[in-house]
Amino acid sequence: MAFSADDHKHMARALRLAERGLYTTTPNPRVGCVLVRDGTVVGEGWHERAGEAHAEIHALNAAGAHVRGATAYVTLEPCSHHGRTPPCAEALVAAGVARMVAAMRDPNPQVAGQGLAQLAAAGITVADGLLAHEARELNIGFVSRMERGRPWLRLKLAASLDGKTALANGRSQWITGPEARRDGHAWRARACAILTGAGTVRDDDPRLTVRDVETSRQPLRVVVDSHFETPPTARILEGGNCLVAAAREDEAKSAALRDAGAEVLVLPNPQGKVDLPRLLAMLAERGVNELHVEAGHKLNGSLLREGLVDELLLYFAPTLIGSGREMFPLPEITDLAGRRDLKMLDLRRIGSDIRILARPLPA
Repeated sequence: MAFSADDHKHMARALRLAERGLYTTTPNPRVGCVLVRDGTVVGEGWHERAGEAHAEIHALNAAGAHVRGATAYVTLEPCSHHGRTPPCAEALVAAGVARMVAAMRDPNPQVAGQGLAQLAAAGITVADGLLAHEARELNIGFVSRMERGRPWLRLKLAASLDGKTALANGRSQWITGPEARRDGHAWRARACAILTGAGTVRDDDPRLTVRDVETSRQPLRVVVDSHFETPPTARILEGGNCLVAAAREDEAKSAALRDAGAEVLVLPNPQGKVDLPRLLAMLAERGVNELHVEAGHKLNGSLLREGLVDELLLYFAPTLIGSGREMFPLPEITDLAGRRDLKMLDLRRIGSDIRILARPLPA
């Protein structure tokens, strides 16, 4: 179906509304809705937080009686099942919407086209695919969890121009400037969980909380700690909301971490390390859409080698360190044909630093 310039305009507005839920909707997707009748916007809404009304309901409430005969522009197919809230498809039918334009179909198997089918069965004109790429990108983590059974993994690194993330002794605070660190907190805030390794906990004792941007929730903090190196006094354990993934049983150390407020999981792989794919699958089962990684070179390398990194968020400072820790240890190659190519998505200056957003291309 061909979409008009007005269709594009109203869907773009719906996407901007959906972005307002960037930090708050997890584990639900970010969704916006615009209701238009006779060329006039009569109602708008966005999903604000999980467990509360969806975008369509907010828009319907804003429109009132003006909704009958309107076109609904929604960034994700309206739900057709009962969850914590009633189905939005039913509400749209009852309100008398005449046309539905969805940016994309819901990858959730509980919906997966059923919402649009329900609207079409009620005589509503239905179309989808308008600004689908933009809608998918906004909910890339939700799509990943639904389609692949694991979160979208974004690996964040701060490095000098010569690619060093820390001194040889492990110290890394601070390579980049305050603007880049604030930007990094915004990426933390949109994630459902933040992953790090025991080495980072040992060397930097980070809290890994969101502090430099306003947010109403804190992501789950996850520590990959094969041999229980995380001390019960580590700042990352403060306030609970922390999971430690180990590779072997140790009742005394597990008890100490639990007493400090952590949840402990033992997930060994055959090599005696934490089973990273299994950990990601378990995080997905808990509703983690986007997983933000701030770890050391060893864990970064393991994630890359196992093909678990979906996106690289790289900050480069205008400085040289020389001898120090590399971003990630990868196996040596003897032919450039074996290199790992990236797709550049974004390149910009943040304060005095450079930020690159890139994705590994398929081998």
